Amino acid sequence: MIVLVGNTKGGVGKTTLAVQIAIARACMGRDVWLVDGDAQGTAAAAIQSRADAELAPAIACSLYDDARQLRTQVSQQGKKYDDVILDVGGRDTAALRVGLMLADVAVVPFAPKGFELWAMQDMAKVLDVITAERDGLVAYAVMNKAEARRASADNAEAANVVREIPQFTYLDAPLVDRKAFASASSSGIGVAEQSSPDRKAVAELERLMLGVFQVETEGN
Repeated sequence: MIVLVGNTKGGVGKTTLAVQIAIARACMGRDVWLVDGDAQGTAAAAIQSRADAELAPAIACSLYDDARQLRTQVSQQGKKYDDVILDVGGRDTAALRVGLMLADVAVVPFAPKGFELWAMQDMAKVLDVITAERDGLVAYAVMNKAEARRASADNAEAANVVREIPQFTYLDAPLVDRKAFASASSSGIGVAEQSSPDRKAVAELERLMLGVFQVETEGN
């Protein structure tokens, strides 16, 4: 299964999310390839930290920020893996569009803030272009960096706004803005692998994983 994590808006936590998804799938026994399509190489650096620490399970990782190389390599090598996780830059880039053409599922993280919500309309326009050329892409909008308060008005308002954008399926599995996610990802480990796991963070990620990979479950 090919899962793209991306948005035309930067700063919404896409790399953190891509790293956590890749590690979580690997810990389920899946053979995972994380493809970093961002020239900054943050996801690749995180997985290199994991390799340096000799942590198991190991995760294959490659950096292809050139769109043509990304298309060629994923098309040729992707079938060797159970899951391919694509992390692409936070702009409307050729790599983002190529990744959307290749993916089975797109995970589009957004933060419950005004600018981020406006940017979702830009991402929706990109999805229109892609879905005019191909069928079968499922695009999940995922609230990331949500407020911790259960009754947060900002969270509720943001969810309602995104639900009204027809290009997305809103996935009701928000991730709260927790230190555990960022600190774990920067070290190349999953939140469940931390020495003192944040149980709320672990539960949030597990709920997200169930939602993202429900297409696979339904297909079986």
